[in-house]
Amino acid sequence: MTRILLIRHAHTDLSGKVLYGRMPGIHLSEQGRQEAMKLARALHDRYEISQIVSSPMDRARETAEEIAALYRIQVEVDEEFEELDFGEWMGKSFTELMQDERWKLYNRRRSLTGAPGGEFMLQVQIRAWNAIERLVGDTERESTFAIITHGDVVRGLLMLFLGMPIDHIHRLEVSTASLSEVILGRAFPQVIRVNQTF
Repeated sequence: MTRILLIRHAHTDLSGKVLYGRMPGIHLSEQGRQEAMKLARALHDRYEISQIVSSPMDRARETAEEIAALYRIQVEVDEEFEELDFGEWMGKSFTELMQDERWKLYNRRRSLTGAPGGEFMLQVQIRAWNAIERLVGDTERESTFAIITHGDVVRGLLMLFLGMPIDHIHRLEVSTASLSEVILGRAFPQVIRVNQTF
């Protein structure tokens, strides 16, 4: 049995204000550091984590490092868990984006619409799932993998595991420093929890 812990990075000063996507230099806020510490303690009390894997973005790595410090294991970085590429929308405020008809269509029809100059949600699902397959490999022992990534990557994987259409992406809330848990290795993936915060 393989347990996958899908963790969204903790809060930043731009959370909920700007679509910062892959912008460099976005670090955890003071609130985010507190969230990451609480998350790390909660995980340490509940799970024996075998491996910690992070998106290369600073905010994800900083969240992962808080967890790794308690487990005394090294964080591995995998670019396949990087934030969705939002193309020309990157760096725009959500107020600006709400005036863009393409943004409205994108959020209604994620299955058929990609960010201009960026990625489609299906591409995110494929790369993230391929990374999980490589990570898990053919291990036969019980293992728990913590993956620290981004909201849309977590949503994409959860929709894949739940058999949900991509257009229903906004039916899933994925808060900062939240935990979603999936069991693999049975006849089908089993989603144990979604968006648990501590």
